[in-house]
Amino acid sequence: MLAFLVGCTDDGSEMQPPPGPQLEVIPAEPQRAGDPVAGRDYLLNGGYITCGIPKSVFDRVFGPQSPGIDGRTGDNATLPINFSAATSAEGVRVVSANCMQCHAGRINGQLILGLGAADADFTGDQAQLVNGAGNLQMSAIEKQEMNRFTDRIRAIAPYTRTLTVGVNPADNLTAALMSHRDPATLAWSNTPAIELPPPLVVPVDVPPWWRMAKKHSMFYSAGGRGDHARIMMAASLLCTDTVAEAQAIDAKFTDVRAYLETIQPPKWPWAVDTALAAEGKQVFEATCSRCHGTYGEGGQYPNHVVPLAEIETDPILAQGASQFGPRYVDWFAKSFWGQVSRLEPAEVYVPPPLDGIWATAPFLHNGSVPTLAALLDSKTRPRQWTRTFDSADYDQAAVGWTFTVAVPHAMEPDEAKRTRIYDTTKFGYGNQGHTFGDALEPEERTAVLEYLKTL
Repeated sequence: MLAFLVGCTDDGSEMQPPPGPQLEVIPAEPQRAGDPVAGRDYLLNGGYITCGIPKSVFDRVFGPQSPGIDGRTGDNATLPINFSAATSAEGVRVVSANCMQCHAGRINGQLILGLGAADADFTGDQAQLVNGAGNLQMSAIEKQEMNRFTDRIRAIAPYTRTLTVGVNPADNLTAALMSHRDPATLAWSNTPAIELPPPLVVPVDVPPWWRMAKKHSMFYSAGGRGDHARIMMAASLLCTDTVAEAQAIDAKFTDVRAYLETIQPPKWPWAVDTALAAEGKQVFEATCSRCHGTYGEGGQYPNHVVPLAEIETDPILAQGASQFGPRYVDWFAKSFWGQVSRLEPAEVYVPPPLDGIWATAPFLHNGSVPTLAALLDSKTRPRQWTRTFDSADYDQAAVGWTFTVAVPHAMEPDEAKRTRIYDTTKFGYGNQGHTFGDALEPEERTAVLEYLKTL
C-alpha cells in the first residue's frame, strides 16, 4: 500500500515525505459516466423527492420566492433553492426539501452550490411545518398525498433534532428511513422493521461537494465505497416506494455525480501575503501533506485513512453511530443501494482534501472547531462557543467564523440563544484531537494559515 505522498519542492527536487507510520490507502473504484450539464439541471429541477406538501398548499402558505441561483425552471423558478417541485405517483404536484437543504451555503455574501449549509437549523421539530399545512383546505387526492408525507415526517422528526444550529442530522435521518423500509421492495411501513437509531443525533459538519472530484470514499469514516452515484441519491429514501422508481432516479444521478466532479471551490476573496504563503507552503508540505496531499501543478491527494488512535478526534461517529451501525450497514447491503455500493465504514477518519478549506468553517467532522487557527493550536479551542453566520463577521486572520465564548448549553435559559451554542462537552460534539499543529512555532502556524487561504 502507498504509505505517503511524495511531492516536489519549488526547485523541482523530490520532497521527502513527512514522518509517521504507514497509512492505509482507499483504492479508486470505477464510476459510471454522466453528463455534468444534465446533472446540474437535475439537481435544481429534477423530481427526485416525489412526496411532499401539495404545491397549491405550499403556494398559499409561502407564495413565490426567488431561488437565488441561475438555472431553475418551471415551478422551481419560484421556489427557494432548498425546495423542489415534483409529481407524485398519483399525479399530484408536490413540494419538498431537496439536496440543497444541506448542500447550498453562503459565504462572503454569495450562495455557493455545493458548500455545506453552515446555518441550517435542525434544532426544532421538523414535523411542525407539515402539521400546520395539513389543516388547510385541499382536494381529496391532495389530502392523500399530504397524509403520506406527514406520516413520514412524523416518523423521522424525533431522530433529526440537533442541539445546535449548523450541525447536520443526515446520518441519523438515513438510519431512521432505513428502519421504515423493506430493503428488498423499498415499501414503506409506519411501523419500523428494524430498531430505530437513538434520538440523540451525533452531529456532522456537511462537507463541500467539490471534494468528490478527489475522494474514493464519500463519508468521514471511510464509508461510501463502490458506485458513488447511487449513494448520492439516498435522500430519495424519504419518498421512493418501489425499486422501479429508485432505478429511474439512479439513472439520472450518474449525471449528478459527473456534475459534482466539475464544481470548483470559491477563491479566497481578500488579499493574501504571497511571501508568507510561500513560507507556509513549505511548512505544510513538510508536516501536513502526508494526510492532506499537495496542491498546485502536480499536486496529489492520497486518500488515506487515519486510525482513531492517531487522529484522536471525537470517536463517536467512527464507532458506528447513526447509519453506520451494523444493522443499517446490513440493510444497505441487502437493498437496491447495496447492488453496486457499500457503506463499509471503519473506526477511522479520512483526512479531507483542503481545496477551498477557508470557506468550509467550522472544522473537523462534527464542526466543533470554529477557525483554522484554533485547529492548528488546540489549547485555544473554546469549550462552549456561539458562532455567527454573517460573512461580514468572518475572521480573516484566524480563517473561520467569528465566535464568542458561551456558557454551557444547559445553562442558557433562552432557547433562541441556547440553540446557537456549540457545547463540546456533549455526546459526539467533542473538539479534541488533531493536535499536529501544536508542535509548530507560532510564526509557522501563521504562515500555514496564509498558505491555506490560497488552496
